[in-house]
Order: sequence, then structure tokens, then C-alpha cells
Amino acid sequence: MNSYHQEQIDALLLVKRHLDGLPGVERETLLQLTADYLVFRREVDDFLASHFSRICTRTCYQSRLSACCSREGVITFFADIVANLLVSDSHDFENLMAVLNRPNDGFKCVYLTETGCLWRLKPIVCQMYLCDRSKEEVFAKDSQLADQWELLEQKRKRFTWPDRPVLFDDFETFFLDAGCRSPLMYMHNSPGLLRVKRQAKAPDNNT
Repeated sequence: MNSYHQEQIDALLLVKRHLDGLPGVERETLLQLTADYLVFRREVDDFLASHFSRICTRTCYQSRLSACCSREGVITFFADIVANLLVSDSHDFENLMAVLNRPNDGFKCVYLTETGCLWRLKPIVCQMYLCDRSKEEVFAKDSQLADQWELLEQKRKRFTWPDRPVLFDDFETFFLDAGCRSPLMYMHNSPGLLRVKRQAKAPDNNT
């Protein structure tokens, strides 16, 4: 087992154990916090299914020409794991643990199977990744689609970019307050994201 697998396992177990121990009302509060994010994710799913599904299937899974899903160590935020487990069942969780507990000898992401990604709610970095080749093919035919994608990118920041209160930061804070710690808590560990938060709180930005 490599360090990436272990880090993922540790974070998954941490979140699963804490969620399982929460009173029903607290778990429901977390689900309510996630509601707008899930709406956004459905928007992205619909857009990709309508305009990129055919291209990405051919480019990523058949020809293997794209960088999409070709790296084992995909970036996962702590909040990705929280959101995913909130909408997953025990079978989904067991599938994730099973692949992480065996060697990945393939060319692709450890979570990618013949039937698709094992995550019920994929990490946001994966969900919003479009290679240059696929974007050129789709957006060259319809510039309005490029504008729609840019709007989705801006919506993404409302949940993930901490220049304001955002869901990804709130999830980390919730678990930190409960005594949980993880290297995947980038909102509280990443120098770059911490700098964004400090700049957002600077006096010049509050006038």
C-alpha cells in the first residue's frame, strides 16, 4: 500500500466514523448545508452528459489519450470525502475501501472501474476537469457552451474558493471543532488557500 492509498483510507475512515456517531439532527444539518452544492453538481452532470459524454468516453477510456483519470493520486479535498459519504451508502464505502486496500497495477486512477468512478459524488477537481482537446472540439462548435461552462466554473468557487465563507471550509471547521484532523484539510493546511482567506479578511477588502 502506498502513501496515497493510506492517506485516502485514513480520511475515509475518519469521516465515516464521525458521521456514523452523529445524532440524526446533526447529520441532517450537514445534509442541509450540502443541498445547494448538490444542485450545482447536478447542473454540472447535466451539462457534461449533454455535451461531453461521447467525446470523453472515446478520449479517456478508449484511446487513453487524455490525462483525465490517468493518475492514481487524484486530488481530493476533505470536503469531497464528507460530501460523498453523506450521499453514499455502506456498499459505496466498502467499494472505496476495497480498491484502496489492494495494489493498483493499472494505468488509471485507483477509483476508476470499467463501469465508471466508484465515488457517488466525484471529487470536484475530477468533476470539473476538461482536457484542452475536448474543450476545443465542443466549444469551437458553439461559443455559448463555453460561456455556460465559465458560469459553472464561477459557481464552483462559491463552494470551494475561500475568499468568502464556503462549504468546503465549513466542512473542515465542523470536523476540526470535533477534534478531527486530516492532511486533506487544505482550507486549513494549504499556504495558498490560507493566503486567500487572509487577503479576504484584510481591511481594504472589507470597506
